[in-house]
Amino acid sequence: MAEAVPVRCPACLRENGYTAPVFPCACGSPVHPPLDLAAPPVPLTHRTWSDTWVTVRCTTCGRESEWPHPELGCGSCGTVVLIPVHPLEGTGTPAGPAGASPATARPDPDSIGPGPVDGSAGGPTGGATDGHPAHIPPPPAPPVPRPAFRPVTIRTARDAVATAALYLRWLGFRDVRQPDGRPIPAATVDLRAPGLVAQVDPTTAPAGLRAVECVWLNGLTASATSVYFALAGYTEDARARADDLGIPLFVMDLTGMPQPVNDPADALVGPDA
Repeated sequence: MAEAVPVRCPACLRENGYTAPVFPCACGSPVHPPLDLAAPPVPLTHRTWSDTWVTVRCTTCGRESEWPHPELGCGSCGTVVLIPVHPLEGTGTPAGPAGASPATARPDPDSIGPGPVDGSAGGPTGGATDGHPAHIPPPPAPPVPRPAFRPVTIRTARDAVATAALYLRWLGFRDVRQPDGRPIPAATVDLRAPGLVAQVDPTTAPAGLRAVECVWLNGLTASATSVYFALAGYTEDARARADDLGIPLFVMDLTGMPQPVNDPADALVGPDA
C-alpha cells in the first residue's frame, strides 16, 4: 500500500493525510496515479469529465488505463481538491483524456485568409481543400467514445451506494449526491443530480412494486429522470410496472458492475457502453 502524504488545503491551509489509491491492472499488477506533490492541489468547484478520470500507465506491462482522478475532501473545512498527477512519460500534456494530438487538431478557419482568386493554390476547383469545395464544410469529427466503466467491489451497503453514484457520473450526470442524512445501511438510499432522481436498494430482498412506483413519483414531482439500482434484483410485478412507466432498472453484483435489466435502462446507457 502507498504511504500517506500530506496535502495542504488551499482554502483553510490545513494539512490532510492522503494515500493514493491502488488499482488492479489487467495484467494483475497494482497501479496507482503518480502524484505530483510539487504542484498545489486545485479546488474542485465544478466537476467535468476530464476531472473525473486520469490515464495511468502500468509499470509492468505498459498498459495505459483510465482510473478515477485522485481527490481529497478537507477534514476541517470540507473543501474538495484535485491532487495533481504527473503526465505520462513521453507526452507534454497532463495524464488524462483532455489532451489532443497535434496531428488531429484542426486549423482555425478565422486564421486562414482567402485563397488566390485564380485558384493557383487552391487546387483545380479554386478554393477546394482536401477534396471539399470552399463553400461546403468538411464533415464533423466522430464523437469521442466513452471509456469503459471501472467497477468498485461491493462489500458493504455504503459500497453499493458509492458504486451507483460513480456509475451515474459515468453516464454523464453531474453533481450526484445523497440529499438527506439517513444513515447507511438503510432500506433505500436516495441519490440526486440535476435532472435525476435515483434510488439504491442495498438490501438482500428483491425490490418490489411499491419501491418502483415511489421512485417514479419522486421523479415526476422533480420533473427528472427516475432510476433504480438494486443488489437483489426485482420482483416480476416491479419489472412489469417499471416497463410501463419507463423506469430504468439496474441490478448490481458484488463486483460492482451495474447491469441494465429492462429496455429503458438500455436506452439510458446508450449503444456505446
